[in-house]
Amino acid sequence: MRLLVSILVSVLLLSGCTTAPPQSQLGADGKPLPKLYRISNAASGKIQFRILDSVNALRQAAGASDVEMSAELNAAAATHSLDMAAQNRPWHFGSDGSSPIDRVKRAGYGGTALGELISETYETELETLGAWMDQADTRAILLDKRATHLGFAWHQETSGKIWWTLTMGSLGAETE
Repeated sequence: MRLLVSILVSVLLLSGCTTAPPQSQLGADGKPLPKLYRISNAASGKIQFRILDSVNALRQAAGASDVEMSAELNAAAATHSLDMAAQNRPWHFGSDGSSPIDRVKRAGYGGTALGELISETYETELETLGAWMDQADTRAILLDKRATHLGFAWHQETSGKIWWTLTMGSLGAETE
């Protein structure tokens, strides 16, 4: 009996011992580091249409017409995302000196390039879209009433860093 009581007391005492939950790593700003967002091959097609649906919802709320996905603008965006990663800097000029207008023409888009949005981040596509909507200049490109098409692509490095590019274009739009 004494042995049984001793075992029960030991079990009760040990049950009170718990390990602390794992601490999340903190960044220099004291906030938890973001969870690494890995884009799988299966998710890649879904991402483009999630952006298209989200942009169109934002455009509808602003009184603008929906845009359609453009294979040519997707190609221009993909080329630029890969090139930004190779240059290791987010900017609108290609390593060959090309501008967004040059890339859109090279990709065979028959319309006018209205704007290009870029980002270097570890965030998801929707977090990136939110950041673009927070800035007046990038929001104006997304909500441009002349836009008829959208291209969206990215390049993800092995480190997890993602280089996002979104290009808006218009067939038949005159530049203002």
